[in-house]
Formats: sequence, structure tokens, C-alpha cells
Amino acid sequence: MRQNASSSQGRPPIALALAGGGPLGAVYEVGALQALAEALPGLDFTRLHSYVGVSAGAFVAAGLANGIQPRDMVRLFIENEGPDGRLLDPRVFMRPAYGEYAARLARLPGAMASALWATARSLSPARLFSELRRLAVAVPNGFYDNRSIEEAVRTLLTRPGRSNDFRELPAPLYVVATDLDSGRTVEFGRPELNHVPISQAIQASAALPVLYAPVQIGARYYVDGALNKTVHASAALDAGAKLVICINPLVPFDGTEAQRAQSHLAERGLPTVLSQTFRSLIHSRFETGITSYAHTYADARLIVLEPSRGDADLFFTNLFSYANRRRLAEQAYQHTRAQLLSRIDVLRPALAEFGLMIDARALADPKRQLLPTSHASHRGRTGRAVAQLTRTLDALEIHLATR
Repeated sequence: MRQNASSSQGRPPIALALAGGGPLGAVYEVGALQALAEALPGLDFTRLHSYVGVSAGAFVAAGLANGIQPRDMVRLFIENEGPDGRLLDPRVFMRPAYGEYAARLARLPGAMASALWATARSLSPARLFSELRRLAVAVPNGFYDNRSIEEAVRTLLTRPGRSNDFRELPAPLYVVATDLDSGRTVEFGRPELNHVPISQAIQASAALPVLYAPVQIGARYYVDGALNKTVHASAALDAGAKLVICINPLVPFDGTEAQRAQSHLAERGLPTVLSQTFRSLIHSRFETGITSYAHTYADARLIVLEPSRGDADLFFTNLFSYANRRRLAEQAYQHTRAQLLSRIDVLRPALAEFGLMIDARALADPKRQLLPTSHASHRGRTGRAVAQLTRTLDALEIHLATR
């Protein structure tokens, strides 16, 4: 279906806005979405008014806009089942940018010669230190090659029944990036940019500086959309949505209450300090944006879902690690269920305005789990023993995550 002004007519004016957070951010959002889908049985998350995605959230939003249900995302990207189950392998995100290294290395001799020549002409040896800044052109713009991300997303969205074209989607999808040369926020999916393939827009939106080189699209270069906007719900609100559900998996860690049992963050080294600083800056911008929406869009409502700030497991897990994705997805699912249940008195009347009922019984059911205790099939006596061990370890892992 070709996207146009009426493409979302007949759908409830409910939109979804998903923030970034690396691969594990996407895992968290998938777990949270399944909890939402069970809590709101009257709402089809593949038939919303519009979708907004930033960085990793753009990947999940594009999947929903293409008709991939939250439960299917769990099966594909958490359980690794089906032909698309390996698309988010860690190697997709951590392929060294050999081409970038070679291109930058080739510029080193010229930059060095230029610096030495300028110093010699000035007859001032002290100038050499200032001239060495010319060598910056030899520093890679990114350590990893994000073209593999574009390839993986393109593969996913060109399966039968899906589309890699914004204009062919049944509802608007906005993928947010930052124009590097102007510093301005850009929304791929708008009429002037809807000719850009969705996979390429997601590649640009997820191009976190230092990790990935800026992505060239046409004559412009783009980087991570979170530099300006964390969730960017305004894209959906401007399109006419009246209720926007926002999921933000990236929050600063608050270990104040547990400080006696663990070291200070400063004692864990520079990576931890930088992670906390980045999260704090991003989240501060997120809170400012959410507050401004209340004044700019007075007739609209926002529902914001986030992890607990005291979740040490989520904070200290490598954003690009997939070894713990099952545990963290289960944790996101259970935390979102508890969060919805704790706010049910506020959410019930807000959702009723849009003809939705929240299933309190499903949220309160202690037996519900996102993932089965075992996802592998085994044969024979040894296979049964392995299967039993797998089920026991998975049950223990999920129990600890839930606790």
C-alpha cells in the first residue's frame, strides 16, 4: 500500500516512539512490547497510527510497521528462530571498518609531510606540536563498519510481504537521524526524504560517533539521531497521533541504595564513567523533551516506559553483547508488566478514552513468562539430560532476573 495522508485513517490515533540503546536496547524494547501487547489485547501493535524510531529503536519500529508482531520479534531476534533469526548477530554490529582504516592510513604520509614542511618554513620547532593536528585526517571516523547493519535490515525488510520503502508502508514511519554538517534533526519518512530506503535511514540513525563512521546519503552525512532527540515523539504528534507510547531503554544508573554492597562507579574505570555520563546527558534531554510536549501538545497523552534506574544488570551489561539477550528480554518483559500494574489506576481511564481496556489479570499473573525455559530440541537419552539441564539453568536464570 502506498503511504499517503490517509494511510493511517481507520486506525486508532495511537503511535509508538522507540529510543535507541544499542542491540540490547532493541532487546529490551522487544520484551517490553510483548508485555504491552498482552496487557492491551485490543491493540494491534502492527496497526498503529504511526511509528517513530531512533537508532536501535528504528529497527524495532520498522519491523512493527512491516507487520512483524512483538511475539514474532521475540521468536526471531531473541530465540534466533527462522530465516531472520541470525540477522542481529554481534558480528553484524562489530565488523571492523577495514576500508575506513585503509583510506585514513593512506592520508597519513601527506599529512605528516605537510606538518613538517609548515614547521620548517616557520623556522620554529615549537610550531610542530600545533601542526601535528593535521594528522587528525588520518584518524578513522569510526572503528566498525555499519554497512553490515544496512545489509541485515535490508534482508529483513525485503522478505515477501514486507517493504524497504517508506512510501509502501500502510502507516507512517519516521526514522530520526542527525545531519552532521548542520547539527539538525532529520526525519526520514517525511515526503522530502521518503525516497531513501528504510534500511539506509536506520544505518544513519544508528551511526553512533566513534563507533561508526557518518553515513553518506546523497550529498549529506548523517549520524546517530539520539544526539539531538532521544525519542522524538513529536514526529508522531505532528502527524496527528493523540496517544504516544514511548519506550526508552537507556537510563542512568542509580546505585545509591546499594552502594554499601558495591564499589563507586568511578572505581570501575573510564568506560563506566563514560557510560553513566552519556546516559545522564541523553536522559536529561529526554525528560526535557517529554516536559515540553505537555505544553506544545496539550490535547495529547504520552505513556513513558523505562527500566528501573537501580537495574545494575542492565547497566553493567555490554550494549553489544548478545550472550545475555534471553535474560534481559525476560527482565524487560517482567519489569514492564510490573510497571503497568503499578500504574493501572492512572492508565485505565487514559486508555479508555481510546477504547482500550488494560488486562489487570494478565499483568498480575505470576506464572507468565516471555520465554520458554528451553528453546532447543534434543533427542536420545543424552539429549534428554541436556534438555533437562538447559531447562533448569534457564529457569534459574529467569528466576534471578525476575527477582
